[in-house]
Parts: sequence; structure tokens; C-alpha cells
Amino acid sequence: MNKSDCVSEKVSSRTVGFVILPLALLLGFIGAIIVPILGVVFAAPLLILSGVFIAAPGSKVCRLVLGGGAQ
Repeated sequence: MNKSDCVSEKVSSRTVGFVILPLALLLGFIGAIIVPILGVVFAAPLLILSGVFIAAPGSKVCRLVLGGGAQ
């Protein structure tokens, strides 16, 4: 694995997170208007998932390649 693979891995993970985030917010907003409790139940996992993708750490291999250490 080289540096460009690591950078593209990080960018693609964050991109997926930023794509899911507005969908989760829209689902939560619409769900809160139509069926309040059920809308939050459906939107909460998507919000958590988008947060996980946005804050996901790089793999250990990428940390070694980029010089960040494998702590």
C-alpha cells in the first residue's frame, strides 16, 4: 500500500460519512414532523453511522506508511 492509497481511503471514508449525514438529518426532520418517536428511531442509527465514517481512524498499515506510528 502506498501513500496515495492511504489518502484515497481516508477521503472515501469521509465522503461516505458526509453523504450519509444530510440524509440522516433529512430523515430525522421529516420523521419528527410526521411520526416523532419513530422518525428519531430511524434517523439515530444513520447519524451514528455518519459520525463513525467521518471520524474513522486510518488503518494500521496507513499509519505506518504515512509515518504516524501504529499506536
